[in-house]
Amino acid sequence: MIKGFWSKLPKPFFVLAPMADVTDRAFRQIIAEYGRRGKRGGGPDVFWTEFVSADGLASKGREKLLTDLKFSEKERPIVAQLFGARSVNMREAAKIVADLGFDGIDINMGCPDRAIEKQGAGAAHIKNPKLAREIIQAAIDGGDGLPVSVKTRIGYNKDEIEKWIRDLLKEDISAITIHARTRKELSKAPANWEKIGKAAELIKNSGKEILLIGNGDVISLEDGRIKAKESGADGVMLGRAIFGNPWLFDSDKKSEDISTEEKLLAMVEHTRLFEKLLGKVKNFAIMKKHYRAYANGFDGAKELRIKLMRAQNCKEVADIVSDFLK
Repeated sequence: MIKGFWSKLPKPFFVLAPMADVTDRAFRQIIAEYGRRGKRGGGPDVFWTEFVSADGLASKGREKLLTDLKFSEKERPIVAQLFGARSVNMREAAKIVADLGFDGIDINMGCPDRAIEKQGAGAAHIKNPKLAREIIQAAIDGGDGLPVSVKTRIGYNKDEIEKWIRDLLKEDISAITIHARTRKELSKAPANWEKIGKAAELIKNSGKEILLIGNGDVISLEDGRIKAKESGADGVMLGRAIFGNPWLFDSDKKSEDISTEEKLLAMVEHTRLFEKLLGKVKNFAIMKKHYRAYANGFDGAKELRIKLMRAQNCKEVADIVSDFLK
């Protein structure tokens, strides 16, 4: 059943993918701000946090993880993404998320990281539907009425969408995001949006009210609208397209119209916010994956990137950019 903010979204709606060491609160706030400047306003229709360990949140060492669950009001509605394979810990983690004031809980059932899978979490859930359903039930129990959603893939080593999605549809989830690849394919094969269409059929035939979000190889809002229409998805999740482009959710701003100066000044603003919000808890090197995307596609970009990779703080980045723009 569709609950909470999920029932109020336009169709198709656009959401930001949760990406570890990418969509932290500094980047989310930049995206919200740059999206607000366009006609759509406010960036994506839904934000996700980076994924957080339910086991970690349920432990005495939770304080460090709580940093990843900080957010601002400009990021609403915002969903906390959790991963885990222990029901008791998922229940406790969901309670913490509810107490922190989130708008929803999402369970990661698609991450291919081997360390995550060894715990029985992430994509490993695809091989253990019984446990997956127990984890969903635990999140619902602990979430104090928050809507629960799931992000997953079309299968593990092969297409298993019919059986796997039918298992998930037995639970009281509000939305399901499907990355249109198997776990085996990672992100190497083209996303198969025909499988998103198959999932739409399964949901429709189930008689349940559950939103479907398609994910994989979406490069723009317009591309997302086309894929949503063709597949029957209610919403579209964008991930890699956001790198170096906080304007992604501003339908007025075409990537080809963004000047080099705009990109580099946005990069400095992003760096400044990262240093302010996360400088004491995260390694500055995390920002450097963003520099590869911001400093790309213009004359002198390679030389600029080399200098940026040596930078140790925001002041150095700002000085490098200032010299370049002169």
